[in-house]
Amino acid sequence: MTPKIIRTIAVLRKEIAAFRMSDPSNSSVGFVPTMGYLHEGHASLLRRSASDNGLTVLSIFVNPIQFGPGEDLDKYPRNETRDIQVAAEAGADIVFLPEVKEMYPRQRVTNVTVTDVTERLCGASRPGHFDGVATVVTKLFNIVQPNRAYFGMKDAQQIAVISNMVQDLNIPVEIIPCPIVREEDGLALSSRNVYLTSEERKQALVLSRSLSHVADWMQEGITAIELVQRLKAEINGVSLADIDYAEVLTYPDLSPTDTNRPLIKVEKELLIAVAVRFGKTRLIDNRLLNPAEVGAEVCFAK
Repeated sequence: MTPKIIRTIAVLRKEIAAFRMSDPSNSSVGFVPTMGYLHEGHASLLRRSASDNGLTVLSIFVNPIQFGPGEDLDKYPRNETRDIQVAAEAGADIVFLPEVKEMYPRQRVTNVTVTDVTERLCGASRPGHFDGVATVVTKLFNIVQPNRAYFGMKDAQQIAVISNMVQDLNIPVEIIPCPIVREEDGLALSSRNVYLTSEERKQALVLSRSLSHVADWMQEGITAIELVQRLKAEINGVSLADIDYAEVLTYPDLSPTDTNRPLIKVEKELLIAVAVRFGKTRLIDNRLLNPAEVGAEVCFAK
C-alpha cells in the first residue's frame, strides 16, 4: 500500500487526529524519524512500528541544525522516490516530508539542550550536534504526538540523549530501541556507507571485527584502558582508519568506568563504542554488553 505523502505540519496533524477519532480502540501511533536515504535498518524500525501500532508515521528530514561547519549537509545522500518505495514495503502509513522552511519558518530563539550524556563520544567530537538532534526531535514529537518512537541502536548515544530528554520534559512517548542491522559481512548499515570507496568499504569491516572480540577480551579480566588499547591497536591495523574515538562507558548514563577495575566486575551494562573515519566518511559502531552475562549480547545490539 502506498503511504500518504504529507509535506506540511497542519495537514499531518489533521490526518493523525482523524485516524485517532476513527477507531479509538486502535489509535496508537508509531513514529520513525529519519534523515532519509532509507536502508534495511530503517525498514526494520518501520516494520516494528507497524506491528505495534494502528498507524505508522515516517518522517524524512535532513535537519540542518545538527550539522556542524564543514560536515556533509549539502552532500548528504537523498533519494525521495526510493525512500517512499522502501517506506511502502515496510508498512509506513504516512511519510512526512517537510521542507526546511516548514520546520524552521523563522529565526529560532529556542533550543533544546541535553547535558551530561552529550559530553562524550559524538558529542565531544561534534559540538552542537545533539542540540540540533534534541531540538528537531522535540519539534517532531510535538507535531506527531506519537505513542511510541523507534530508534536504531547503532547510534546508542542518540537514544540515551532522547530518552533522557523525554523523561526530563515529561514528553508522553515511549522510546523503543531496536537492534543494529548489519550487512552479511558485519558492516553496520548506514546511509553514509555509499560514500565509501571499495577499499574503504573493505577496511571498514575492522569495526565490527574488533568489536566482536570484546566479550572474549573481557573474560581475560582486562580493564577499560586495556580494552580501549586493544580496540585501537586492531583498528589501526588497517591503513585507511583514522580513529575519532574508542570508549567504554556505562549505559545508558554514559559515565566512564573505573579504569583500574576489571570490566567483568562492573555491575552495569557497558557500551563499547567507536567512531572511525575512512577517507572523508565517518562511521560509528558499538556493542552493548552486560558484564554479568559476558559473551552474550543483551537486549539490543547484535
